[in-house]
Amino acid sequence: MAIQLKCLSHTPLRGRNNPAPEIVAEVEAQLARARAEVEAFDPELILLFAPDHYNGLFYDLMPPFVLATEAISVEDYGTLPGKLSIPKELAMQLQRHLLDSDIDMTLSHRLQVDHGCTQTLEEMTGSLTRYPVIPIIINSVAPPFGPYRRIRQLGEAVGRFLAGLNKRVLILGTGGLSHEPPVPLLRDAPEDIAEFLIAGRNPTPEARAAREARTLAAGQIYGGPDCPLTPLNVEWDQQFMNTLLQGDLQAVDAFDVDEISRTAGRSTHEIRTWVAAFAALQAAGNYRAEKRYYRAINEWICGYGILTAEQM
Repeated sequence: MAIQLKCLSHTPLRGRNNPAPEIVAEVEAQLARARAEVEAFDPELILLFAPDHYNGLFYDLMPPFVLATEAISVEDYGTLPGKLSIPKELAMQLQRHLLDSDIDMTLSHRLQVDHGCTQTLEEMTGSLTRYPVIPIIINSVAPPFGPYRRIRQLGEAVGRFLAGLNKRVLILGTGGLSHEPPVPLLRDAPEDIAEFLIAGRNPTPEARAAREARTLAAGQIYGGPDCPLTPLNVEWDQQFMNTLLQGDLQAVDAFDVDEISRTAGRSTHEIRTWVAAFAALQAAGNYRAEKRYYRAINEWICGYGILTAEQM
C-alpha cells in the first residue's frame, strides 16, 4: 500500500482572465511538476474529494456529501466531456464501509459533476478516464453547512478503507482557498434565481454562457474598489495550510462556518475537500507534507495554493 495526496485550488477563470504572464508560468510549472509526480506514482485508484457549484446538486435534494458510482461531466468552462472511470463495485464497498462507520453517505448512480471535480482531475492526469477514480462531492457552496468535525470524520473513515486496499492510491482535494465568486444565496433570492438554485439542472447553452460571463466579469474587478465580494485573505489561507502541514486536524473542529464566510469568502468552504483529503491520509498512517505554491490571484478569484503529501 502507498498513498499520495495532492490538494489544489481550482479556478474556471484560468486561461480566461489571466494575471501577469509570469504568474501564469509559475502556476503552469507547478501543475506540470505535480502531474509528473502523479504519472511516476501511477496510481491504481484516485479518491477525489470535490465540491459542486449548482451543476449536479440543487436544493431540491442537497446532501452534505455524496459518493458517485457513475459521474458525467457537465463540461462547464470548457472542461473535458464524458464519464469518469469509476470502479462501481469498489465504490459500493466504500459506501458500505462509510455507512458501517456511522457516516451517512448519500449515494448516486448517475451524478453530474462540474469543473470543481473535473478540472483538477484533468490537470493531474490529462484525462477523466486515465485512472480509476471514486469521487465524493462535498457540499461547499449551499448553506446550511454541517460542522467541520463531520468532514474530518468523513475523511478518516475513507482513509481507513483506503489503508486496507493494498493499492497505490492518490487522494485529491480540489477547491478553495479564500474566495467569493458571484454565487447567489437562496435566502432572499428573487423567484427566478431561487428556482435555479432549487432545480436548475441541464441549463440551456445560453443560460450556461450567461452564468460563466458573470463569473468572468466578477474576475475582472475582483479585489478592486468596485467589487462588493469578500476579498482574498492571505493570512487566513496561510494559517489553514499550516494547520494541514502540521497534521493538527483536530483544530478544524473549532472552525466557525459564519466566521470563515465573513473573513475569507463564502466559497472558502471548498476547503472541506482539503480537510477530508488530509484526514484520510492521516487515518491511513503518518505523513509528510509540503507547501508547493501559494499566491493570491484576484484575476482567478482565488487564493491559489498547492499542497502535496505522502505516507512516511
